[in-house]
Amino acid sequence: MKKRLSGLAIATLLFTTGSALAADYKIDKEGQHAFVNFRIKHLGYSWLYGTFKDFDGTFSFDEKNPANDKVNVTINTNSIDTNHAERDKHLRSADFLNVAKFPQATFTSTEVKKDGNDLDITGNLTLNGVTKPVKLEAELTGQGDDPWGGKRAGFEAEGKIRLKDFNITTDLGPASQEVDLIISVEGVQQK
Repeated sequence: MKKRLSGLAIATLLFTTGSALAADYKIDKEGQHAFVNFRIKHLGYSWLYGTFKDFDGTFSFDEKNPANDKVNVTINTNSIDTNHAERDKHLRSADFLNVAKFPQATFTSTEVKKDGNDLDITGNLTLNGVTKPVKLEAELTGQGDDPWGGKRAGFEAEGKIRLKDFNITTDLGPASQEVDLIISVEGVQQK
């Protein structure tokens, strides 16, 4: 004799089945499959590129319902690297990132929307003691099984921030007011 499911059991089953589509990922920091890069114009003549070498984070990804997606990243600002030791020392100073007072930057998403094949990720960036909303345009690079029995998903995102918005007032000239963010992350699905 088959048992009938109560309305509550059916609702619970539907709710848990729907949420099973969302997956939580930890950014693959150990395998070095993630990068937080930036670029800024140098006097308007060339691009200066840099990266943050020490950061960690998580994201949730629900392909069917992007409103369930979440991103949380913490960056150790002392890890800035522009391939020039003296410049990096200056960037760590109170003139720019003030890492002695603000050793970490964070990004916490507040909204994710699908825009065609892309995702618009809005969130709060805290940098140099200032929190401001920032928008990133992201795209899914790929997802699936890895050779070690796990599952992975990767994204690339781009955005812009204005230095003055984050209380970085050192004047680098009119061509150097904004920083381009270029982010690539691969996450390992958590069980």
